[in-house]
Amino acid sequence: MTLSELYVGCRTYRRFEQRPLPDGLLRAMLENARIASTGANAQTLRFVAVQSAALVAKMQPLVKWAAYLPKEIGTPAEGEQPVAFVVIVKKAGSGAFADVDVGIAANTIATTAWEAGVGSCLMGSINRAEIAALLGVPAEDTVFLVVALGYPAHKSTLVPVGADGSVKYFVDEKRDYFVPKRAFDDVAKIV
Repeated sequence: MTLSELYVGCRTYRRFEQRPLPDGLLRAMLENARIASTGANAQTLRFVAVQSAALVAKMQPLVKWAAYLPKEIGTPAEGEQPVAFVVIVKKAGSGAFADVDVGIAANTIATTAWEAGVGSCLMGSINRAEIAALLGVPAEDTVFLVVALGYPAHKSTLVPVGADGSVKYFVDEKRDYFVPKRAFDDVAKIV
């Protein structure tokens, strides 16, 4: 797969097959995130991978899914939930650029996963305090983002933004996702 093909396929997935991730994939995701660029090379992020079935089950109610959809459509049901999570933590005093570092790390984790056919969902609507307590994150640090992981159980297709200008994703009767993207000329120019 080319890098461009990887980016087209590396969408948000919210329903997952219940099969384990390949051996070594979580470590590869964390290793790639560890060596990714950070502002001033500060390396202030920490990562916690959650793969034990018991902890994955405890994580499920601490994350919220698909803000644009009714809960019964956007939230994965039993048997569709992620099989692993990566929690991205900002160390205390990490500075404002660490927010950018989180985005770089999250993208690195997601694209590393997708290279192996594993889908992801970057989640910011999370119960930070309970996740920190569950995973033993030091009180002075901040749980910032969660990446849900698993083999996709639905399709996610890019479509042009419609005449109404809405960028809200939607699902069809099969619960496959359609994700509107603005046209190139609407978001970029080459001078």
